[in-house]
Amino acid sequence: MPVADLSSLKIDDAHRSGGSGGKFWRIFSASLGVVVLVIGGLFAMRSRLPRVEIAAARPPNNQEAQTLLNASGYVTPRRRATVAAKITGRVTSVLFDEGMSVREGQLLATLDDSDAKRALDSAIADRKSSQAAITDYQVQLKYAQLALHRTQELRAAQVQSQDALDVAGTNVDSLKAKIALAKDQADASQTRIEQAQQNVDNCVIRAPFSGIIVSKDAQVGEMVSPLSAGGGFTRTGIATIVDMNSNEIEVDVNEAYIARVLPGQKVTATLDAYPDWQIPSHVRTIIPTADRQKATVKVRISFDKLDPRILPDMGVKVAFLSAEPVRKKGKGMDQAAAARALIPKSAVHREGGNSYVFTVREGKLERRAVTLGHGIEGDVEVLAGVNPGDEVVVSGPANMRDGDKVQARPQG
Repeated sequence: MPVADLSSLKIDDAHRSGGSGGKFWRIFSASLGVVVLVIGGLFAMRSRLPRVEIAAARPPNNQEAQTLLNASGYVTPRRRATVAAKITGRVTSVLFDEGMSVREGQLLATLDDSDAKRALDSAIADRKSSQAAITDYQVQLKYAQLALHRTQELRAAQVQSQDALDVAGTNVDSLKAKIALAKDQADASQTRIEQAQQNVDNCVIRAPFSGIIVSKDAQVGEMVSPLSAGGGFTRTGIATIVDMNSNEIEVDVNEAYIARVLPGQKVTATLDAYPDWQIPSHVRTIIPTADRQKATVKVRISFDKLDPRILPDMGVKVAFLSAEPVRKKGKGMDQAAAARALIPKSAVHREGGNSYVFTVREGKLERRAVTLGHGIEGDVEVLAGVNPGDEVVVSGPANMRDGDKVQARPQG
């Protein structure tokens, strides 16, 4: 039986190292592993940076007055009209569309006026008949007066009898009465003409004032009526017109705070559609009655300057301002303090009676001391320390320090 020779399994030294190429790949693999570890470490360090939420400081709402009260309401026009016909009739033409500007007296629509015109023609014919009768009676009266004059002369000459004289006088008086009656009939015909003409004019619908059409309520062929009749088959309006120059704000103020509102008081209005647009306004009037169900008082506010972007029924928020500016104590004197920015109240920290905020600049925290003004809902005025556009931290770790690196993301 042959004996196994284990020495035959020995690897020759020439093949053990794999040559110079094998050595290169081993070095390259080791270097690549180091690079991967370094990159992975950097990502791990970045992922361990504290995360903070930031918000940009905004320009102040008002730099001269203090907000006393906030309320919300809607834009409402003082002049809004649903144009309707004075009579019941069928629409024959509609000469407008939504969004169209119209002038006072401009033709908007017409109704079927055939019946009204026939009544007008009949009244005109009656007047002509009465006028013709007057002319005929006047001719007869002229002859009757001549006959009366002759009869009077003959009676004076004892040729005619008294009865003939009486008949001649009666004919004259009768014709005068007929002429007076015909004139009254002509006047009555004229009145009917005017009435019929008014009915014809009522078939024409015109704009009561200048404004913009916001609603088209009837179409050609539909029946319209000033009264609600005929169920859903009869319209009660032709169009709705709004005078954009009469737009104002209507808000409900809690009756507990109505003492803070005065006629003529300055107001800052902000439309929901344009949250960054602050519109100077003022209180026009306070309606002298309260709503017992809501415990509110209605206040009407006028815009200092109207703008085409202000549309009826837009939602709006208003801030009632005080007449006196916000003040701070100076060295031996009071001096007006103008707010430089608005920031969320959650961004403010306090320590030993002092206030400070953290701002983010180039990925690092920067602690800043701030001087605060008045709070406005969820915000607070900053009199010094922060400028509009600065990014302040509104949420972050409790152990934040000046100079810490952070990951910043907008407030969500």
